[in-house]
Amino acid sequence: MLQTAIILAGGFGTRLQSVVKDLPKPMALVNGEPFLNYQLRYLKHYGIKNIIFSTGHLSDKISDYYKNKFLGINISYAKEENPLGTGGGIRLAMEQCAEKDSLVLNGDSFFDVDLNLHFSQHTTHKADCSLALRKVENAARYGTIKVNENRKIYAFTEKSSIETQGIINGGVYILNKDIFLKHTEPNKNFSIEKDFFEKKVSELNIFGFEYQSYFIDIGIPEDYNKAQDEFKEFKY
Repeated sequence: MLQTAIILAGGFGTRLQSVVKDLPKPMALVNGEPFLNYQLRYLKHYGIKNIIFSTGHLSDKISDYYKNKFLGINISYAKEENPLGTGGGIRLAMEQCAEKDSLVLNGDSFFDVDLNLHFSQHTTHKADCSLALRKVENAARYGTIKVNENRKIYAFTEKSSIETQGIINGGVYILNKDIFLKHTEPNKNFSIEKDFFEKKVSELNIFGFEYQSYFIDIGIPEDYNKAQDEFKEFKY
């Protein structure tokens, strides 16, 4: 079972500045409490025991709130002294992980993936990396992913301005620690999407498993406002 989750919580949140000021985007209030609280309740439900926040911008807002334990979960931090991007931030945090496989989540989105099923598929397929995918009606904001009949990812396509249905990366990953550390460089700013997944897609066993459960990305004001209503029914 998965024991440790890395949450990317170091973004600047520039698109949310009109509604959320002086807070990291994942700390934006939803019904009076930080968005991250919902993530942590979800992770507790699936038995996650350790969380490492990958922080940077306004990191003290997160560490002052969560300290070293929350909801019985052990909390630690991997703070970027210089911006490292999504890939570099994950790598810094992963150096603290004791297990072979770690869960990685974006701190500004929520995808209600069955983590037991996701981990089962990851191990069954002997994956180096597993991405949770979701079909959406308008994929223009995200870019899309192609998988073969065995669920192995073989292509990533750029986001476009054309509104069309597609399968997107839902921002929930399981990464093999040894593989990820071996194929990346320390203290380097890089994107896990562009510089790791896309560049290593033909070299590594990168799989994508599709789920049709609830998904929201609060990165734009429209969806942040939508979360205020939808999270009143949050099930965890």
